[in-house]
Amino acid sequence: MRFALLGSGSRGNATLIQSGRTCLMVDCGFSVTETNARLARLEISPESISALLITHEHSDHVNGAARFASRYGIPIRCTNGTMAACAKYGIEYAETFDPQLEFELGDLEVKPLTVPHDAREPTQFVLTDGRHRLGILTDTGSITGHIRTSLSGCDALILECNHDVTMLENGPYPEQLKVRVGGPLGHLSNAQAAGLLEELDCSGLQHLVAAHLSEKNNSPRLAREALAQALNCELDWIEHATQDLGLGWRDLLPGG
Repeated sequence: MRFALLGSGSRGNATLIQSGRTCLMVDCGFSVTETNARLARLEISPESISALLITHEHSDHVNGAARFASRYGIPIRCTNGTMAACAKYGIEYAETFDPQLEFELGDLEVKPLTVPHDAREPTQFVLTDGRHRLGILTDTGSITGHIRTSLSGCDALILECNHDVTMLENGPYPEQLKVRVGGPLGHLSNAQAAGLLEELDCSGLQHLVAAHLSEKNNSPRLAREALAQALNCELDWIEHATQDLGLGWRDLLPGG
C-alpha cells in the first residue's frame, strides 16, 4: 500500500492511494490538464484510476472532478449530501455511500469519517488494505470522539495543519473569514492537530504528513514544529504536502 498527494491547499487538492490493482483518488480540485500533469509526475495514468472519492463540495476539492471522471470513465463516490451540493460543478450522478458504513473498492476498504465542516455532508477517510491503515483528515474545524477513535493506531496520517492561530489573527483575511476559518466548522490549527496527535495511539506510525497549509496564515516550519513536539520526534521526520508539488509516493511497509 502506498499514497501520494498531487497537491494540498486552498488552490487545489487531490490524493492517491494504491494497493494491488486498485488506485483511488480522493478529491480532484485541479483542471484535467493540471491533474494529468501531476499524475504524470507520479508515473500514474488517468486510465488507471479505479474510483474518485469526493470529501465535500468546496471548489478546491471538486472543481475538476466531473470533467476528469467523465473523460476517463471513472466512477465518483460521495455522500448523498455531497452529490446534491456538487451539481453546480457538473456532477450529475455519483455512487453514494452511507457515511456511517465501511465499503470495499477493489483491494482497498474505505471507512468514511463524518467531520464538522461548513459543507452539506462532508467526510474524510481511513483506508486499509488489510495490513496497513492510512488516515486522511483535512477540512474539519474541530475534533470529535469519532475522529479520535477512527484515527488511533493508523500506520500513516495525512493531517490538516491549516493555520497558526496568531498568524490568522494578525493576517490579511477579512474578519468574517478569520472567524469562519478558525471556527468549529472551519479548519484545524497547528495546535489542534498537535492536540489530536497527543490523544492517538501513534506507536505504529510510519508517515505523518502536515497538509492543507494556508499560504497566508501558516508556515511549514510552524506546522512541523507543532507536530514534532506532540510526538516528541525530530523535526525532519514530519513531512508536509505543498500546494504546487504535493508529496511523492510514500510506502507502508511490513513491520515499519
